[in-house]
Amino acid sequence: MKRGVHMRNYRNYIEETYRQVQLQEGPQVIEQFLLHCYFQPGLPGKELARKVMLPVPVATAIKKELIKAGALQARNGLACTEDGLAYVENGLGFGGLDRTLYSKLMQDESAWKNELADVYNELESILSERPQVNVQLDQAKCTAETSLRRALLCLRNHALVGKKVLCVGDDDLVSVSLALLLKRLFPGKAGGAGKIEVVDIDQRFLQYIRDVAQQRNLAIQCHHADLREPLPARLHRQFDCFFTDPPYTLQGMSLFLSRGISGLQPRKGLPVFLSFAHKSPDFTLQMQQQFVQAGLSVREVLSHFNEYEGAQLLGGKGQMIVLVTTEQTAPIVKEAYRKPLYTGEEVRSRRLYRCKRCAQVAKVGGNERVKTIEALKSKGCPRCRQTRFELISRCSAARHADHD
Repeated sequence: MKRGVHMRNYRNYIEETYRQVQLQEGPQVIEQFLLHCYFQPGLPGKELARKVMLPVPVATAIKKELIKAGALQARNGLACTEDGLAYVENGLGFGGLDRTLYSKLMQDESAWKNELADVYNELESILSERPQVNVQLDQAKCTAETSLRRALLCLRNHALVGKKVLCVGDDDLVSVSLALLLKRLFPGKAGGAGKIEVVDIDQRFLQYIRDVAQQRNLAIQCHHADLREPLPARLHRQFDCFFTDPPYTLQGMSLFLSRGISGLQPRKGLPVFLSFAHKSPDFTLQMQQQFVQAGLSVREVLSHFNEYEGAQLLGGKGQMIVLVTTEQTAPIVKEAYRKPLYTGEEVRSRRLYRCKRCAQVAKVGGNERVKTIEALKSKGCPRCRQTRFELISRCSAARHADHD
């Protein structure tokens, strides 16, 4: 089976070992075992078992198979053979890595603030020029720090170097953060050692990402698609992980997770990075039921991980949920989706804005001529054409229907 984006004709020690050991955790843990031997040669078997969180007998079985295959050797602890080194560097894509930077970022979650200050400043500049959000698509601008921290989370989950990453919707430009991080980690490799692809309905963001990637030589490929339709066949069953920050409705989350799952390789142990609003206990239970239905296991929940600019309705913060594929993972939604999806479709609302110059009141909402505050600002006040407004009231469609 093809793994990552750098596997060519190298002997696949991970798959060979997995066929012999058949770990419940999936082949990813064997990769992590081998990488620890690559980065820290001389580790004893018990220490390796602790690092990959496996029982000692299971870790011992992995060690024996990798030694038998010729990838590892036991000399004052475990270390890679020449063939093992070649496999990690050329087969898994770690050749040319800035190992000092990699080790710092993997071991210290706050190291990026010093080590990646240049990347952060560049990303902040890029995000400041991105298109305005379309609130009808439940878009919200995450901060540069959030976007970069998502990329670092991917790195620490062993899902970036040498891997194919899919962004299911990307108004947060996580694809750019991932690619900039790879470029920084692999200064001598054009485009870095990985491949990032984006699928989105918004052509404005896709074009902006394409322009940024071309200007900075980043390995990002963009695809235009409406996720109400099945994921394009060319994207099926090939990615090692995916990111998504879906509409904050249950059906939106389920649909975007389903499209992302369609793009994943059929392997257990692959990570899914889901950004979502903090919800009530009842809604959270429904979310968890959707995870079970999709055959996804929850690895980690990071509260207040995501921060958004001007997202008052979200409280400016959101959670990151790291999910993992299992043998039962499959899309919940396989066909085209035609029901309400976005928050504005689920609960139609009207907002009244007052012009700060002439006090003219304008109606904004899904059922109005002007759909969003951004559109109102673009058009200007219908009386004086000024573009500054204040929100004076908000109500649902059900409440204001009797007053029209």
